[in-house]
Amino acid sequence: MPQHDGQQKFPGSLNSAMIDGATGHAAQEYANHFGQPGYNDISRVYIGQSYEGYSDENQEVWRTLYDRQMGYLESMASSVYLTGARSIKLVREYIPYIEGPKSINNYLAKLTGWQSRAVPGYLPAKAFFACLARREFPTTIVIRPKESLDYLPEPDIFHDVFGHVPLHADPVFGDFLQTYGKAAATTDDPQHVERLARLFWFTVEFGLIREGGKVKLYGSGLISSPGESRHSLESKEVDRRPFDLETVCGTSFEIDHYQPILYVLESFDQLRDAMNQYAMRILEGQPARA
Repeated sequence: MPQHDGQQKFPGSLNSAMIDGATGHAAQEYANHFGQPGYNDISRVYIGQSYEGYSDENQEVWRTLYDRQMGYLESMASSVYLTGARSIKLVREYIPYIEGPKSINNYLAKLTGWQSRAVPGYLPAKAFFACLARREFPTTIVIRPKESLDYLPEPDIFHDVFGHVPLHADPVFGDFLQTYGKAAATTDDPQHVERLARLFWFTVEFGLIREGGKVKLYGSGLISSPGESRHSLESKEVDRRPFDLETVCGTSFEIDHYQPILYVLESFDQLRDAMNQYAMRILEGQPARA
């Protein structure tokens, strides 16, 4: 789940200057204090994309990553993801515009009302949840350097836009994610916080779904990773379990290796309905289940 210590600034990024200026620092500082007295306007954590900051090499990295992954995804990703990618006009030729006439937001607004919002880096949990509750997705604008195509410890625009945003074009998934944000922004119960982190990890980041009798990818951590996407579907070492909210929320995870346990949805309706029930318990002040 997104966190930030106020110091991380995407070391090695080819275009860190896009987020390192005074505007970026001010937005990050506001995010780090969000929820404290006087820090309640979530729009102040957003920045412009500064599209002119992308270099030719940045654009080349996007095309390379797109080519490496999309061919595989055409047969291995959820149809909901693929439909969403087409609906927001995700293309290989250039890094997506978040703002302006050619932006993905133009299409999202008409489909589900979701919007991507550029941010200067990781957001603390409260700020992140506040964005989701408004149907706004905090979106990293830097892109990984060429020498780190396979792995970057922090998210970049390929992970966030290529991996996450196509699902925001789906009304059912979009409703789930907003409900998740509202519930997470409401609770300070450490047990609920931990359970919600696990739910996000095993669905939004590393979720699988069964479509047409086959297990497909939808989690952004899988969608945007050439290595782990294949490992998740093909490795005999992966325990692919049927989705059950209580089981998912009770499963711990580690972030520094391929995931040995993954959960398989039968539909996004299943995820939305489970989240609605869980959110009701949180909003009613019920304790987390043991």
